[in-house]
Amino acid sequence: MPDDPAPDMIPGRTPHRQALWYRLLAGVAALLIVMLIGVTCIDVIGRYAFNRPFGGAYELTQILLAALVFVALPLTSADGGHVEVDLALHLLPSRVQRLLGRLAGIISAMVLGYFTWRLVVIGLDQLHESTRSASLGLPMAPLAFLAAASCAVSAVSMILRREES
Repeated sequence: MPDDPAPDMIPGRTPHRQALWYRLLAGVAALLIVMLIGVTCIDVIGRYAFNRPFGGAYELTQILLAALVFVALPLTSADGGHVEVDLALHLLPSRVQRLLGRLAGIISAMVLGYFTWRLVVIGLDQLHESTRSASLGLPMAPLAFLAAASCAVSAVSMILRREES
């Protein structure tokens, strides 16, 4: 049956996209998770087995986690995986439900567009000022630009997303 959802799908969600950008972002998200696990393992083993913790592990974990959240944002937006509260939506006709869904998507895209703009401004400021992290001295502008790109892709995704019929 070609219309059946993939076995890894949560019921009611848009089927996973097979688009290259989707698979690429999913791969990057998986890599970031592996890196988070690696940093944590190295820190714990170093701390308790060798009495030499991984310096900067806390800061690197923060940066990797922020990157993971922003890499996963377009995936969640494309799949319709954001939290939605629809206590009384089912009482309305399906046409009104679809209209409200489109309106929510447009408003979400506008908010994400604003976030994109602000993150680009922040990234440009960080680039101009050569802002670096406190412990490891990592440049912070690339994280802001990653977040801006993520919000931009998510905004487009919210506009183009189609609800299940």
